[in-house]
Amino acid sequence: MLIEPIISVNNLNKYFFSPDKSLKIDAVKNVTVDIFQGEVVVVIGPSGAGKSTFLRCLNGLEDFDSGTIVIDKIPLDHHHKNRLEIRKEVGMVFQSFNLFPHMTVGKNISLAVRRVRKKSVSECDKITVDLLEKVGITDKIDSYPGQLSGGQQQRVAIARALAMNPKVMLFDEATSALDPEMISEVLDVMKNLAKDGMTMVVVTHEMGFAREAGSRILFMDNGEIVEDRKVEDFFLDPIEDRSKAFLSKVL
Repeated sequence: MLIEPIISVNNLNKYFFSPDKSLKIDAVKNVTVDIFQGEVVVVIGPSGAGKSTFLRCLNGLEDFDSGTIVIDKIPLDHHHKNRLEIRKEVGMVFQSFNLFPHMTVGKNISLAVRRVRKKSVSECDKITVDLLEKVGITDKIDSYPGQLSGGQQQRVAIARALAMNPKVMLFDEATSALDPEMISEVLDVMKNLAKDGMTMVVVTHEMGFAREAGSRILFMDNGEIVEDRKVEDFFLDPIEDRSKAFLSKVL
């Protein structure tokens, strides 16, 4: 039986213009890729390679100029209903935590579940407690974001995204704003999600995470996917010169 990808991207292009419109910049160029349920696809590459723009296109946060994106059989197009459906099914964790500072941790997590998923208060409370246990900070349910460390705030952000019970999780350099001692606590949560079978697309500079938790590597440079390979094959025997040059600097 043919297994359909949960994310299918075909010939995706996204470009920007310089302020005076004299220069066109291809942020994402002719990207075609299929991602299957349960895969942990790690997107790596040099700064400015188009990694974050590609990820933002997947969630409809960035409009693209041509090509197609289909997520769980729903096309990401100009139809507002389709975009809303996709955002229900795709969780995203950003470099900045984007928590509501005036709400407790518990309310940050339960807000969307109550308003979008229409869950009852008791259901929301259970989901919140279960997820805080999953990310290891059950004692912070009544705290405010400003009372938490960066690592704790990012774990709350992950719990908030998971509360919607998404089919796909996107991580856009989720650890790059953290102090070094806080990075591991967030990566541990992400590794556990990978072990649980969550479909994940992760933009990161953490090569240790890529090797340990990833199933595939997308190496991007100049807006293009230069290599799309299994993790062990990419790190042991990269094919392209651009990949080899990148790995020589980060490993």
